[in-house]
Amino acid sequence: MTKKQRYEQVLQYFETAIANPETELLYDNPYQLLVAVILSAQCTDVRVNLTTPAIFKQYPTPVELSKATFDELFPLIRSISYPNNKTKHLIGMANMLLDKFNGEVPMTVDELVQLPGVGRKTANVVTSVIDAQPNMAVDTHVFRVSARLGLTTKATTPLAAEKQLIKYIPKELVHKAHHWLILHGRYTCIARNPKCDKCGLTDICPYYKKMQKKLGVTF
Repeated sequence: MTKKQRYEQVLQYFETAIANPETELLYDNPYQLLVAVILSAQCTDVRVNLTTPAIFKQYPTPVELSKATFDELFPLIRSISYPNNKTKHLIGMANMLLDKFNGEVPMTVDELVQLPGVGRKTANVVTSVIDAQPNMAVDTHVFRVSARLGLTTKATTPLAAEKQLIKYIPKELVHKAHHWLILHGRYTCIARNPKCDKCGLTDICPYYKKMQKKLGVTF
């Protein structure tokens, strides 16, 4: 099977299995999504969604958030991982939005990564979710699943995986593929004890065949 054929089969499967993939972060506008994605670093979407309503109520726009003090904002995100840094990042992000971007969330990766707390992954998420741009955010789920399915080869960093993925995924599907890989990794191809019995890709999955061979199953 060629790399192109592998991608085609994987994408066809996801098109059927998860026709309309979406982020599980709750938001109403680009500002809210940006806040949620910053908070989601090394934290679950569930925890973020429990936390953001209070933030959005008290700080509905970057204007209010820019005026927040550390001691005011910190209690609202205390339960999030790395709350000290993220509190500082959110306040700094809001101030830069006002100072440099007229209070609007920019829609290019190069601009977004200038904001405190925003790395390439966060910028890729925001631009792909809000604007359907062909940007692939590689988190732990995407990194793991793409390697297991043989979509990436010897990709040792998220950036290396990103470059391989966008090379073979049609541009119009990249923003969907990001969510497909995340959701597949979150609910089926989990890190430990993947639910291979519930996966429709085992016939082409190198990881599945490798695990079966360890169990003495021949193909």
